[in-house]
Amino acid sequence: MPDWERARTALVDRLREGRIDDERVLSAMEAVPRHRFVPEEYRTDAYRDRPLPIGRDQTISAPHMVAIMAELLDLQRGDRVLEIGTGCGYHAAVTAELVGSADVYTVEYHDELAERAQATLGATGYGDVSVRAGDGKRGWPDHAPYDRAYLTCAASAFPSAVVEQVRPGGLLLAPLGGRRRQTLVRVRRRPDGSLARETHGAVRFVRLQ
Repeated sequence: MPDWERARTALVDRLREGRIDDERVLSAMEAVPRHRFVPEEYRTDAYRDRPLPIGRDQTISAPHMVAIMAELLDLQRGDRVLEIGTGCGYHAAVTAELVGSADVYTVEYHDELAERAQATLGATGYGDVSVRAGDGKRGWPDHAPYDRAYLTCAASAFPSAVVEQVRPGGLLLAPLGGRRRQTLVRVRRRPDGSLARETHGAVRFVRLQ
């Protein structure tokens, strides 16, 4: 049986030596058992810093990317957060460590992945995370407004419905671009509804469906 805790600590140490400075984010990464979210056939690679397949042509993001996104979102306890692209639920669990499980709302396009993610989140102590299968481009208006929203899949632009569900002053984060070239973009929604935009480097994600 692998020593999962030791492997996770070693991963977090590598993240700390890299570009992750926020100790709250590093603590969240150390708290979430990534191996529980990874399919059995890839579990021995759970604490390598790389994406892994989770079915339906989707992936679990590399840990460094999850940490970078958490830092850029400046997640605080009590923030209400919308995630588009639940996947296996791992990123939602890290978010839940930072803001509280009851304040995380996540939408997954594939019914099968949504059901599996909800089960895994429940089994790992994040059962208060709200998971819904549906079209992520529509967001989840029932629980708006959100303080933060992010996409774990690439889009050509921020979906207008998601933007409208974020409060003035709130942050959105997403990989934007085409299939081959994408940039991680953070925007702050101004009171007049316009977006103050920053770019944070080239990335590569599966496409938003």
